[in-house]
Formats: sequence, structure tokens, C-alpha cells
Amino acid sequence: MSTLNAKQIASYIDHTLLKPDASSEAIDKLCAEAAQYGFFSVCVNSQWVARCHKALEGTGVKVAAVVGFPLGASLSEVKAFEAAKAVENGASEIDTVLPIGLLLEGQYDAVREDIKKVVDAVKGKAIVKVIMETGFLNDEQKKMACKLSEEAGAHFVKTSTGFGPGGATAEDVRLMRQNVSASIGVKASGGVRDLQTAVAMIEAGATRLGTSSGVAIMNGIQGASTY
Repeated sequence: MSTLNAKQIASYIDHTLLKPDASSEAIDKLCAEAAQYGFFSVCVNSQWVARCHKALEGTGVKVAAVVGFPLGASLSEVKAFEAAKAVENGASEIDTVLPIGLLLEGQYDAVREDIKKVVDAVKGKAIVKVIMETGFLNDEQKKMACKLSEEAGAHFVKTSTGFGPGGATAEDVRLMRQNVSASIGVKASGGVRDLQTAVAMIEAGATRLGTSSGVAIMNGIQGASTY
């Protein structure tokens, strides 16, 4: 198992709540847990960004907002607008879904431009993670998504929304790590629900974990003799 300690594992976690029925109370609980455990960020839909920003002020926990979520099929201009508004409201990270249908069709210039519009909308104010939705893609398409994301100026590539087919796998994380520069992060998201899976993703090359099970992962650390 990994030699990472609890604080180090917590620093990988984007504590996530993206369900459509999320309530104010649930969002407040998410923020309180993130502050308690020292997670890297909370990841929420854009309507909750201002509330999270206020709740987390002074804690060191960042706010990430999803854009074009979960389908990736919004107009690029709409994604860019949503990203910019989220940053205005306190987000310092943007997780945008690339246009999956265009990628599958081989419309690579359009995919690159879509990502670039989001990157440009928040340049110097927030980092951008590109959600590839790997469950729809073969390995060559995953490699292309990595290439296009980096060319567009994104800072991370990310496996999944958690709403599509499949989720993060160590194999996909390894492939993504191998197909971006060392300066680009890799976020494993979708199905990361326990300590063993979290460690496997980190060992495969993930530099961030998107999960709604952050508390369970931390409780798993407390219950493990080695991790």
C-alpha cells in the first residue's frame, strides 16, 4: 500500500456534490467536511459557488465549479460564460466537459476551440480541468483528448463526470498521465469510493481525486493499519 499519510491523501481530494437534488443544507455539510478533513477543494454546480466561497473563507479549501455539465453539449460560448461567472462568484478551478460527440466524429479543431474558449474566459484567474468522459472513448480517442486539452491551454485532464458510462480506472489514469506533459495534472473521477481505489489512482499517476466519498476514504485511513 501507499506510504502517504492522511493529510497527504486529503490534499488530493476534490470533495464533490453534483446531484441535481442537492440542497443548501447538503452543500453546507460538504463545505464543513472539506474544512474538517483538509480536502483540496469542493466541486459543485455553478449555482452553489458563491455559497461555498463564503462558507470556506479562511479555510484554505478551494472551490471548483463544473461547466457544460454533465453532457458537454452546451455551446462553447455558454460554457465560457458559465466559467467566467463561476470565477466571479469565487471559483478558482473550472471542470469543463469537452464536446464528446464532436471528439467521436473527429472534429478535433472544434473540440480544441471549445476548450480554449473556457480557458481564455478564466485566464489568470482559475485553472481548467477537461472532463473527457472516458467511458465513451477508445484509447486513441483518449490520447487525442489529452493532446487537444493541452494544446488548448488546459491545466488538467479528468476521466469522467460520474454521470456517464463507467468511471475512473487505473489503466485510463496511466494512459492519460503518459499522454500529457509533466506540468499537466490528471484527475481521477467516477467510482473513487474507498481508500484502496484512491491509492490505486494516485499510484497510477492521478494528481487529484474527484469523489463524493471523501469522508469514507478518510475513515478508511483511520481503520487501516498501513496505507
